[in-house]
Amino acid sequence: MTVADSLIVDIVELRRRTGTRRDVEITLMLDDMAVRDRFVVDGRLDVALTVEAITEGVAAHGVVNCTTRAPCRRCLDEVDGPMRLDFHEIFESEPTDGETWPIKDERIDLTPVIREIALLSLPLAPLCGDDCVGPEPERFPTGVYEEAQPVKDDRWAALEGLSFDE
Repeated sequence: MTVADSLIVDIVELRRRTGTRRDVEITLMLDDMAVRDRFVVDGRLDVALTVEAITEGVAAHGVVNCTTRAPCRRCLDEVDGPMRLDFHEIFESEPTDGETWPIKDERIDLTPVIREIALLSLPLAPLCGDDCVGPEPERFPTGVYEEAQPVKDDRWAALEGLSFDE
């Protein structure tokens, strides 16, 4: 598999006939693959995609695989996890803002597409395990305990004797 820092596909041959396809497999190594304390490990994204000529332009669809790292929402230890992303994007000579991507000089640049998809899909609040008790379990309990009684609010005391059985 090829390793690169960008993914630009020449589509001259593709656009000669609608339905023509090209498969691309590459490992992208991108900088700045982080949002605050969540990131793609080493900026490595394994991409497997198909580029296909369609009447409006070019369609690119495929899969991006990577490993993410983020702090556990309870104990703040780092959590690594696999991430698999499916994507389907359209490229046009005259793109619709926010809906399609541009074709420039008979080439499509998939790098910003893949970067955007990966960054938007980073985990928001991962958990290192279902049994994670957090940094101070006595002070900040995370489970439901049967012996715990609900705290009563005195403002509702007048309604305790209310009955609707009639």
